[in-house]
Amino acid sequence: MITNDAIILGMLAAILGFVFYTAGSEHRFWKRFYRFVPALLLCYFLPSLLTTFGIIDAEGSQLYFVASRYLLPASLVLLTLSIDLKAIINLGPKALILFLTGTLGIVIGGPIALLVMSTIDPGMLNVSGPEAVWRGMTTVAGSWIGGGANQTAMKEIFGVGDQIFSAMVAVDVIVANIWMAVLLIMAGNAKQLDERRGADTRAITVLREKVETLQKKHARIPSLPDLMLIAAVGFGITAIAHAAADQLAPWFQANAPQLARFSFTSQFFWLIIIATTLGVAMAFSPAKKLEGAGSSKVGSVFIYFLVATIGTHMDITALKDSPELFVLGIIWMAVHAGLMLLVAKLIKAPTFFMAVGSQANVGGAASAPVVAAAFHPSLAPVGVLLAVFGYALGTYAAWFCGQLLRVVAGGG
Repeated sequence: MITNDAIILGMLAAILGFVFYTAGSEHRFWKRFYRFVPALLLCYFLPSLLTTFGIIDAEGSQLYFVASRYLLPASLVLLTLSIDLKAIINLGPKALILFLTGTLGIVIGGPIALLVMSTIDPGMLNVSGPEAVWRGMTTVAGSWIGGGANQTAMKEIFGVGDQIFSAMVAVDVIVANIWMAVLLIMAGNAKQLDERRGADTRAITVLREKVETLQKKHARIPSLPDLMLIAAVGFGITAIAHAAADQLAPWFQANAPQLARFSFTSQFFWLIIIATTLGVAMAFSPAKKLEGAGSSKVGSVFIYFLVATIGTHMDITALKDSPELFVLGIIWMAVHAGLMLLVAKLIKAPTFFMAVGSQANVGGAASAPVVAAAFHPSLAPVGVLLAVFGYALGTYAAWFCGQLLRVVAGGG
């Protein structure tokens, strides 16, 4: 098993290089292959094989931490340099409707899944105390509606035992990543899906075209000073965001711990909020012209490395350890997905709103912009804004889900 992060990073870079080289190939096989399989999906799936076959030690690696704490905020800054807030607002209410539908699907999906599984395996309700299955499910609800901070909050609120918590983390990661893979496939076929449903995608098209027009207007071959400025803006604002988060999170923890329910005591929450806010602010400054030198492309490179590191945390063999819990998680996700698809069809919403609304719940700020960027890099900020909303809503909705789970389990 490879434990050296330098080697793992090189392997991930090689995988990404292979995917993009073949995706741009004119060979008939590759053109046909990528017509059905999105390149982004492979950037996520192929690294997972390194973990599945025990080639690398993903748990001991620090690459995901580096990617999520350094590359993610920098990419959010660079992707928001060309943001058009007015155009995002003009996207209309359907994005918010589907986000809230996703939240509802998770809140009611958990109790439904537990009810279904209890008829198949009554033993699921026999365990009481800290190791009760329903208690562990509350942490998944926290993660799928908000994020890691909300997940930890549920663990403390419901007194979840370490054993069931560990098992539910595996369910959380693998089931969520399988659903993310489905969303990426849908992103690759969004045009056909939207046409079949009669969805109105004009507002999304307008937003995308505005960014493309800006890129063409200021497009130039990037010089070394251009690239250095892009790095300076991206990592400079990331540094400011870290500095502020390092002060704000402990301050709220010490002076207003009750605000933990809003994730105010989470450093990652403040990191994402501040990086995104400053990135949006920079869109009203001369830094906006860096888009012509490819700032969003550099941001996309960072995003793809994040995708690859996320993929390394998916170990398919973990399914054999607690198969009944994974079935439980799949049923839960199926309720969420089914409700999302139903509402999207009823209101004729674009696939983009459904996919990003779902991932803003299930994946949070670390992966919602990934799914949004699969449609177009200019749409990444929409995923970030919805994910931030999920942080605030996460603890309340997950707590309510926990009470429903308690009722289904008989309060054990």
